[in-house]
Amino acid sequence: MADQDTKTPRERYRAQVRAEIKERAWEQIATAGASALSLNAIAKQMGMSGPALYRYFDGRDALITELVRDAYRGLADTFRAAAGAGPDVRALSHALREWALQDPQRYFLVYGTPVPGYHAPDDITAIASEIMSTLLDACAALPSVGPAVPFQAHLEEHRVWADGHPATPADLHRALAFWTRLHGVLSLELAGHFAGMGFDPARFFAAEVDALVGGPQAG
Repeated sequence: MADQDTKTPRERYRAQVRAEIKERAWEQIATAGASALSLNAIAKQMGMSGPALYRYFDGRDALITELVRDAYRGLADTFRAAAGAGPDVRALSHALREWALQDPQRYFLVYGTPVPGYHAPDDITAIASEIMSTLLDACAALPSVGPAVPFQAHLEEHRVWADGHPATPADLHRALAFWTRLHGVLSLELAGHFAGMGFDPARFFAAEVDALVGGPQAG
């Protein structure tokens, strides 16, 4: 609120218009997908001219970047809150699922099919690295499981994606397994591929978490 109070009326108006543009963009994405996003269509909905809307966003890619940035920041904040009581893979996994179920279009924008012709700027990668760092902290807190496997040596050699995190190769391996398997389950669930299969997706997701952690949670 204090930050809002320091803004001029013009700045507050600009922030409100930008927020409405993003809301309209999400509505378009939910209806036709991110690849069909049209600033001219949004301008028409808002009673603005196309050139007037471009005063708020330079173009389609600038708008998509803002949406992607918001989505990643939302997940990073969700992970940080879930890890508030200490690094916990189960807490992070269920926070991830709840975040995805709250807004499937937001999830698919960042973890679904890439938008043709769009390339995210470097600061998006920095937020994604923050998310992975929280996950690596949680994986590092888990008990060790078994001897090293050849892939872990490969991870030790190619640690770029870990972004300087001091995780061991085993932690890196476990984090990758967590990320890929749970996103696989979530993507199938959100796309409706479990419909009619006769099982509870939430219980399947929890079983995958148990398998990754090393067994069902006590109690």
